[in-house]
Amino acid sequence: MSRRGHRPSKPQSGRPRFWGKHAVTAALANPERVVRKIWGTKEALGALDLPPVLPIVYADAADLGRLVPGDAPHQGLVAEVDALEDVWLADLIEQGRDDMRPLVVLDQVTDPHNVGAILRSAAAFDALGIVTQDRHSPPESGALAKAASGTLEVVPWVRVVNLARAMEEMAEAGFWRIGLTGDTDLALKDALGEARVALVLGAEGEGMRHNTQVHCDQLAKLPIGPKVESLNVSNAAAIALYAVASRG
Repeated sequence: MSRRGHRPSKPQSGRPRFWGKHAVTAALANPERVVRKIWGTKEALGALDLPPVLPIVYADAADLGRLVPGDAPHQGLVAEVDALEDVWLADLIEQGRDDMRPLVVLDQVTDPHNVGAILRSAAAFDALGIVTQDRHSPPESGALAKAASGTLEVVPWVRVVNLARAMEEMAEAGFWRIGLTGDTDLALKDALGEARVALVLGAEGEGMRHNTQVHCDQLAKLPIGPKVESLNVSNAAAIALYAVASRG
């Protein structure tokens, strides 16, 4: 185990680096997450209860800054981790069979900051999990983990090859699939019934693809005023999740 201070090494291919207190401590606390190495200041590392087998490197703030992009706020901690194991949609649906927690379905939302923020909202409003396409969603990364503020470790994230087929599977399990769009007169509160809900959101700007829309049971809009054309997808997800949590 290395505890000597030295210049940071390059990341190994395929392994993301997380930075910041919330992302790193949540990764350490997640029994499903493999943390390969951690860098930190003496003060930041001294506040953690670290496993004795974990390679640790003491570094100053300037060296830590070289491990992360630009001016990323590392807060004295950087960790190299393995990506989490795949979560299967059928297993997640079975896990939530006896409750009303919603699913969040993202159609080609590729910005890691947006997906991270949506994970945070999903945790706040106790969503069952999020579902994205495998090839049109961001990988686990430091930017995404930072935006998620630790919730990447606690909210199940299902990646599927075929989103339309996954939405059919949700329908078979009793989910009412509501696509959020501005191109409808139906308000979200009027689309919510008593069934479990899958909220479907498209990429900012382009919105949902046509094939995704036709796999929704209903299209609904958020009640935003005329001064704003649309909301950022992460803000829309947070408002929609609140509406689901607040339904009578």
